[in-house]
Amino acid sequence: MPKDALGLAVTMASDEAAAAFDHAVSGLLRYRADAPARVKALAAADPEAPLAQVLKGALGLLAFNAAQLPAARAAAEAASRLAAQATLRERAHAAALSAWAEGELDRALATWREILAAHPQDVLAFRLHHFVAFWLGRPAEMRAAAEAVRPAWGPDMPAFPAMLGCFAFAAEECGDHDAAERDGRAAVAADPADPWAAHAVAHVLEMTGREEEGIAWTEALEPNWEGANQIQHHLWWHRALFHLQLGATETVLCLYDRRFRNLASPLTASHPDLYIDVQNAASILWRLRRLGIPAGDRWEELADKAEARAGDILSAFTLPHWMMALVGAERWDAAARWLAAARAAAAGEDQNAITVREVALPVAEAILAAGRGDPARALALLRPVAGRMAELGGSHAQQDVLWQVYLDAAVAAGDRAAAQEALAWSEARFSTPPAKRAAWAREAAWAGSA
Repeated sequence: MPKDALGLAVTMASDEAAAAFDHAVSGLLRYRADAPARVKALAAADPEAPLAQVLKGALGLLAFNAAQLPAARAAAEAASRLAAQATLRERAHAAALSAWAEGELDRALATWREILAAHPQDVLAFRLHHFVAFWLGRPAEMRAAAEAVRPAWGPDMPAFPAMLGCFAFAAEECGDHDAAERDGRAAVAADPADPWAAHAVAHVLEMTGREEEGIAWTEALEPNWEGANQIQHHLWWHRALFHLQLGATETVLCLYDRRFRNLASPLTASHPDLYIDVQNAASILWRLRRLGIPAGDRWEELADKAEARAGDILSAFTLPHWMMALVGAERWDAAARWLAAARAAAAGEDQNAITVREVALPVAEAILAAGRGDPARALALLRPVAGRMAELGGSHAQQDVLWQVYLDAAVAAGDRAAAQEALAWSEARFSTPPAKRAAWAREAAWAGSA
């Protein structure tokens, strides 16, 4: 039986198909824009390979786009059928994909953990677990998985830099910035083109208030991102955050137009409503809006995408960002229709629907209330769910904008206790105190924070 690059048996027709599998997995791990083409090449090399269908389904689900859900479910069904005569590991992969496609996220995570317990070098199971746990807001689970498999990995193994990057990001989200920076820098030294490792270090520099170093870090590594997918947009977004803290708002808008929301770029043109790009764009414009920096017609383009995606709730964290776009464009009627469509879509009992219904939609409705000049209503919506906003997923750096919404509502409603709650969230995660953070300083002074 053929084996993959890490020595795991794979049910494939030839060594050439196994090599195509390794190439496809490498594309996924290293955020290559041609990853879908690599998966298609694998399917052409061996259409009966169970893991080819697993990769096909995973790529569809990674996009958080309801339009891709039927194809992902079809791939999960094909993987289950083909894996019936395959290895136990491949059967487990098919089972995890099926659970993921049906919204049974805890079952998917548990199945990947089972795979890793038996095969700690199964990099595909690890990376999918890493992704789903992150977007469920579970950094402790991300790190537990990383620590469990780490003894089985060494620098002479394929994909080791990618694993180091994941170890780094999990550590950063758990507040262990020293370990995160050590692993992230080691990963980049081993593979300068690994954007996830570069991203982990960028997070450390953001959380520890090292803006100038963050700008230099991302600028130095940018030449290595040729051929990467939208992760490079997210890295440019991080650079924009560094500039924003330094007060360089013109540079932030330049990065918006020429880098992470460049509508003329092939990546943006081919995926204009990809969840991470929408989050990048809306959150930066919202931050600038709070500082009184006009966005021009930039909100309009995002609001068009928001209206087109009404009722698609697969990415809970993206939903408040869609509402930011509608509020920024002052499309009040469209925002009401968007909320109604989201509520209807969230009527089910799968994990995502519950999170959307109980957390994401109150946050989105609060953004609308605040935009329409009703901070008391916004605060009433946010106060019961503020402690659960992490369940929407996203990093601390990304979640920051939601806590800014809460802070603004508290200040506008004259509620110092609520404002102090938001300030305490920031103090617990960022080395720079709120009084010295550009987005928080004015409100911190009002609330009496040092």
